[in-house]
Parts: sequence; C-alpha cells; structure tokens
Amino acid sequence: MHRFPLALLAFLALLTLALAPRPASAQTLAQSLQSDFDAGALPGLHGVLVLYRGKKLVEIYFDGQDQRWGVPLGNRRHGPNTLHDMRSVTKSVVGLLYGIALDRGLVPPPDAALYAQFPEYADLARDPKRARITIADALTMRMGTAWDETTPYSNPRNSEIAMERAPDRYRFVLEQKILTRPGGRWTYSGGATALVARIIEKGTGKPIDAFAREALFAPLGITRFDWVKGGDGVPSAASGLRLTLPALARIGTLVAGHGRYNGKQIVSARWMKAATSPLARTSFGLQYGYFWWHSPAKSPAKWTAAMGNGGQRLTVQPHVDLVIAIIAGNYNHPKDWKTPVAVIEKHVVPAILNSQ
Repeated sequence: MHRFPLALLAFLALLTLALAPRPASAQTLAQSLQSDFDAGALPGLHGVLVLYRGKKLVEIYFDGQDQRWGVPLGNRRHGPNTLHDMRSVTKSVVGLLYGIALDRGLVPPPDAALYAQFPEYADLARDPKRARITIADALTMRMGTAWDETTPYSNPRNSEIAMERAPDRYRFVLEQKILTRPGGRWTYSGGATALVARIIEKGTGKPIDAFAREALFAPLGITRFDWVKGGDGVPSAASGLRLTLPALARIGTLVAGHGRYNGKQIVSARWMKAATSPLARTSFGLQYGYFWWHSPAKSPAKWTAAMGNGGQRLTVQPHVDLVIAIIAGNYNHPKDWKTPVAVIEKHVVPAILNSQ
C-alpha cells in the first residue's frame, strides 16, 4: 500500500494560485535539495526532475542504495540514464496502455464484463456474482473481491507476492472470495492491474512490455526501459516497470498535455479525461481513477499522481503545467512517503512561489 498524507493536501492547494510566468531559480532549488540531502533531511532520495510551464526547473541526482524489484543492487550513482524501479507507478502506465488499446479498438470498453474476457476460467465466469464485475471495476480497484497488500511486500502473505508465487496468477486473482458488491468499496489491488494487463495482451497480441514499447514509449522517445518478469515469465503489471527519471517526467508531460506530446496525440484526450477523472474514494481520503490517484473531492488543488513503493512519485497539475517526478529507495519502509512529500512541500512549491 502506498500512503499519501492528508497533511500535504492543503499544502498542494498552494499550487492552484495564479502563478506568474517567471520561472523559479533552478540553481536555488538544486542547492536547497542538495543541502537537505547532505544534512540527512531527504533520506533515500535518488532523483528529482521538475518541469514548470515547459521549462525544466531542476534535474538532480543522488547516490544511494537501490534495488531491482527486491534484489539489492548496492550503492548506485544515479543519473539521467539510470534505470530505476517505478514499483506501483507501473499500474498507472498500464492504465495509459489500456486507453491506447481502447482507442485502437483492440480491447473491450470499461463497462464490459471482466470475467467474460477470461473464458479459460469458465468455472469462475459462471458465478452470477462474478459475472457482474466489469473491467471498470478492475481499473478503479473496486472488484469487491478479497485482496490484502497492507503487509510488507517481503511477506508472502501479501496478496501481490502470493499472486507472483501462484501457479497461475490470473486464476489466483479471479478466484478470490467475493466480499462486497462490485463498484463499491475500494481495495488496493495489484491483481486488478494484472487482469487489465492480460486483457491488453489478448487484444493486442503482444506482451505488455512489447506493446508499451511500440504504443507509448517509442512515441515519447523513451528508448531504455526494463519490465521485470515474474517466475512464470510474465511482466509484472503491478510493479515491474523500470524507467529513467527523464522518461518518468515525459509520461508526466503526456498527462499534463491531455495525452499529447510534442504535437502528437499519443493517448486520446477522451481517454485522458476519463483516466484523470476521480471515480472512487480511497481509504486515505484521496480519490482514484483508472489506475491514477487524484486529489480529494473538497480539495481546491486538482492534481493527478502515480505513486510507488519506496517513494516513487509522479505528480501532475495540468492547470498550472507542473510535473514533479521523484525517485527514491525507501522500499518497504512504512514512512516512504516522507521524502517525496518533503521534496514537494519544502523545496519545489516554495521555489515556485518565491519566484513570484
């Protein structure tokens, strides 16, 4: 589970101010980040890239211990070409890929029955309660089935880890006990993402990593990425993507541009509007769309974000043309949110406001 403290929400409301076009001081922002990192105030931080109104405010990297999907890599010197775990930011990328496949007519619409897309599990699909679950319920993590990612991802009882270790990951997800009606209670679920990714693979005839390369990464100019595969050889749709920090920021620019990048519409504006529209309320007080997080209903700040274990963050505010991409190495730490929050709260926003 990836936490986002409510204390930050009021602070992010500052970003709704009518900011003047003068850019913040990139040098000052870099210096403040470096100073706090050296003082130990930003533990585990590996990189920050901020784009504001089309201009780069800062791109800075820090050395530190890292992992590749749980496997220690030791102390690494991070830079613009370093691949880094995105963890659950991967889910948000899968949401974009479903939108592209939908635009091409390769996958059913969100209101289609989920279990009907898996006729190989006919015994489960015959259950009338399961038959009511839609693809949209998976995209918004409201399938109504049992799932628990509240334990550490090093714990085999964690549902995502159990899925990765199951003989058949898709049956494992689909056969979970029904607890509530579909479309009701929100439950964080990497299994839901695995099902959507499989639907994409069936529709496109390509593994999710191959489709991502062709349909999303190549148009964004992203040539280097890694998508870690599970023991069954299937790319982990829940958490396996590894990108460079500039590549992550390019995805943010795409979202800020309503699916458009460098003059080309990569994801339809229609899908981007759907994906960035809050559809479910989470247990954290935030809202959730199609694998993307959103600001609370009553918050004056309107933002969209992708979040990942360890402190990975991609926060986008299209109305002020702001993209904040952060990578960090605090994997499985219960307070992994503190470092990215400190970057935003104590450094990025003040740098913008102080430039006014």
